Amino acid sequence: MKKALLIFSLLLCVQLAKADEGMWLPYLLGQQVYNDMVKKGLKLTKEQLYSINKASLKDAIIIFGGGCTGEIVSSQGLIFTNHHCGYDAIASASSVANNYLKDGFYARSKQEEISAGKLSVQFLVRVEDVTKQVTDTLKDLNGQERLSQQQAVFNNIVSQAVAGTNYEGRILPMFRGNQYLLFIYERYKDIRLVAAPPESVGKFGGDTDNWEWPRHTGDFSVFRVYADKDNKPAEYAADNVPLKPKYFLPVSIKGVKENDYAMIFGYPGGTNRYESSYGVKLKTDVENPAIVGLRDVRLKLMFEQMKKDPATKLKLASSYAGIANYWKFFDGETKQLLKYHVLEDKQQQEADFEKWAQGKAEYQNIFKDYAQAYKDWSPYTKHRIYINEGILGSPLTAFAASLQALEKALTQPGTPADVIQKSLQAADKARSAFLQEEDKRSDQLIMAATCHKFYTDIPQAQHPIGFYDGVKAKFGSLDDDNTYRLWSTAIMNGTIILNDSKWKDFIAHPDAVTLQTDPAFAYASAFIKNYAGKYLPLYNQFMLKNNDLGRTYLKGVMEKEPAKKWYPDANFSMRLTYGQVKSYSPRDAISYDYVCTMKGVMEKYKPGDYEFDLPEKYMDLYKKKDFGQYKDLKRNDMVVCFITTNDITGGNSGSPVLNGTGELIGLAFDGNYEALSHKIQFDQVYNRTICVDIRYVLWCLDKLGGATNIISELKLMK
Repeated sequence: MKKALLIFSLLLCVQLAKADEGMWLPYLLGQQVYNDMVKKGLKLTKEQLYSINKASLKDAIIIFGGGCTGEIVSSQGLIFTNHHCGYDAIASASSVANNYLKDGFYARSKQEEISAGKLSVQFLVRVEDVTKQVTDTLKDLNGQERLSQQQAVFNNIVSQAVAGTNYEGRILPMFRGNQYLLFIYERYKDIRLVAAPPESVGKFGGDTDNWEWPRHTGDFSVFRVYADKDNKPAEYAADNVPLKPKYFLPVSIKGVKENDYAMIFGYPGGTNRYESSYGVKLKTDVENPAIVGLRDVRLKLMFEQMKKDPATKLKLASSYAGIANYWKFFDGETKQLLKYHVLEDKQQQEADFEKWAQGKAEYQNIFKDYAQAYKDWSPYTKHRIYINEGILGSPLTAFAASLQALEKALTQPGTPADVIQKSLQAADKARSAFLQEEDKRSDQLIMAATCHKFYTDIPQAQHPIGFYDGVKAKFGSLDDDNTYRLWSTAIMNGTIILNDSKWKDFIAHPDAVTLQTDPAFAYASAFIKNYAGKYLPLYNQFMLKNNDLGRTYLKGVMEKEPAKKWYPDANFSMRLTYGQVKSYSPRDAISYDYVCTMKGVMEKYKPGDYEFDLPEKYMDLYKKKDFGQYKDLKRNDMVVCFITTNDITGGNSGSPVLNGTGELIGLAFDGNYEALSHKIQFDQVYNRTICVDIRYVLWCLDKLGGATNIISELKLMK
């Protein structure tokens, strides 16, 4: 017990591990890490960064939607975040007649602001360490028993913590389950779109420039939080009023210099820095190549249709952007993991650990057990990916698969009529949403291509029994692309899902046989049930074993090196990272500056190009050098983006980049290609965070958009 207490006391006084690595919990910010922050340029106290009793910087940082970060930048609840974070809301508000995605949107008054639908934001209220409450109950439990008990413990702790409030609570394991923290949030649901640049600015460079530096993307959008008259969360209502926040960020237009202090608050989604060598090898050999290959197929087929028609482009825009973003990431991650010999590094660390673990019963067999767990699961890894990224990569197939809950209601004896009716209503509502985004032509081609790839790439013994025999008998050779095109055409033409009259009749007179014999449902069901029945139990068993081994391994690593200071993997809890504005040289004879300018935008400009076009007004403003108060005096140009050494990952999109006095200087939106191994191993030499300069954001709002009302609402620091 004393040894466990020693470990956790060490966790509470974290210090910088190396370079600017580390996603630190502001709640547990140790003195040594804070001292290093001050040494590098921080001018704020720890309580100004994070406080429960007083307004602090953490009160301006929000979870934006389900996977991004945003920040409050005015006394009237104004939000800045990334364009790609607001992309879905902007697209949903758009139509062919009012294409805000293409043309941009700027509300000149609060009355012009547009409801963002189901979008919500969450403010962190407080954090509590509940490790003892959890571990006293779980004790030495492992596997499924631990998982089941853990959820019950979590639910009990959360329900007590939020009782009598409108708060939400989530318990997140830290250090792979060696520590547990309770996060309490307040959610606001009335969010409105205030401004967004044209897509040609907000996504300038598109997929070509994704994860690359220099980057010239105006990746920002603006929203506002509304509340009831008592400043409390409320559903959308016309008489709601702008939120009066506890704290908002001042905005600096003083610009950045090399080696300036840079701090990022936000919600990094996930890292796996304590992954085993077995996990790294499976990722580089199987998982990432499979994901990249399947996404490549989907993107090409979608893009062919998007080029042909503006309405199709608008319909598929959000989905395409989400698929493309991590297509390039997984490709780059594999290359960087191999280039920097991360597998070999992990193997050396594990060899050192095994020497230390000899004679220690708790730890000495960890890697023998790891080897067995991966040996048992590896033959089925690609199958799982081909289900998620391939078979369910078809939107129609994914929707058809979602109807299995309805099938269960229709086939389970004794299901109450009201339960069936609710299932039907839910399916009908989901279908309406699906049809709004469905592009039949690209979907048909995706369905054909991914079904063919499953046949080719997955061992025949793992195929759904009889499925491909049926395709061959009716449509032709299983090695011929045309067979799958004919087959997918038949599905699209025959399914009730895409036929309004047949669907309406099914909803009015539901029966299981109609659903089960529907060609789209039958296709989805064949693959999902085959996977769920044979391979999902193996995956669950693998994950439970992997979690148990990972928890024990990390406990042992911390015990082995008690003097080293540790930070937990990212898990979408609030983190603080700090570093510097800094240039870098990725290869021989190549050096990258720490900023890029509008001159570079013009050098990339291609009239009419899908990724590098620009609005006419933008061109006119540049020709006049009309940069206003946002001009960088040193360069006599507009700085568009800059880079820092901060440690971030997905989820940090939209995070505020702050100077030493807590003023907003930019928005984090990307990482650099040379360091895409960062989820598993931080690169202390090449890692850079790409940030849109706040002066460029303000220029786009002010000069390009004419939204001076937004500028006047900010607290500008000059």
